[in-house]
Amino acid sequence: MGVKDALAEKAESKGSVKLTKSMSIADMIKAMEPEIKKALPQVITPERFTRMALSALNTTPKLAECSQMSFLGALMNAAQLGLEPNTPLGQAYLIPYRNKGKLECQFQIGYKGLIDMVYRNDNIQTVQAQCVYENDVFEYELGLEPKLVHKPALKDRGELILVYALWKARNGGYGFEVMSKEDIDNHARKFSQSFSSSYSPWKTNYEEMAKKTVIKKCLKYAPVKSDFVMQVSNDETVKSELSVDMSEVVNEQEPVIDADYNEVTSDPEASGAEA
Repeated sequence: MGVKDALAEKAESKGSVKLTKSMSIADMIKAMEPEIKKALPQVITPERFTRMALSALNTTPKLAECSQMSFLGALMNAAQLGLEPNTPLGQAYLIPYRNKGKLECQFQIGYKGLIDMVYRNDNIQTVQAQCVYENDVFEYELGLEPKLVHKPALKDRGELILVYALWKARNGGYGFEVMSKEDIDNHARKFSQSFSSSYSPWKTNYEEMAKKTVIKKCLKYAPVKSDFVMQVSNDETVKSELSVDMSEVVNEQEPVIDADYNEVTSDPEASGAEA
């Protein structure tokens, strides 16, 4: 049974969206609009989301060759996280990815999408990442009295040499992380399975993806909520099933864990933020 057949059969058996095996991916997206609406936050209308999805197919034609279910799964991931995929906003990406010999659609959170998700944690006051170039003034110290100073050069900043990220909690706790460009590249090769793909945002938005990498490492020590941890688990996944909670759907590519988080379930004042 083909992917379209399976999707249509599953939808009919659940009495939800009426899909037929003759539908194109674009037709399937339109047919799924009621389900997408249920998953979308109020700031994104189903019509706008559908237009963005169809635009992704137009701007990245290779997506049309991906398995339909993985494409729809990636779309639903974006919808439930309230992120706009494949737009200049850089919130999320739908990436054609060859997984186990089959072309599938990988969902990937973008730098700006991650920032937006972090600020949904009420106890986080500030989070940011900055690139440092060879002609900038940059100093940092660790220990009992950590220090970080960055004075960007006004011109001729030179080549990118490192990226740092920092967070500050409302209770006064804070933390930062510094990674050299070499360390970022090695980390990406190890943990980002689509790093070498010609469609990867690492090829088109290197600095933003580098910032995202350092922020994810930095947030290991931040007092983030369990909801955020579950949301981030959807990053760089391939999923071929639909669910009201996409974090519960099994990732069909080899999972790679590159961060553990300091979860906060209730009072942010009682968190273990660094000070």
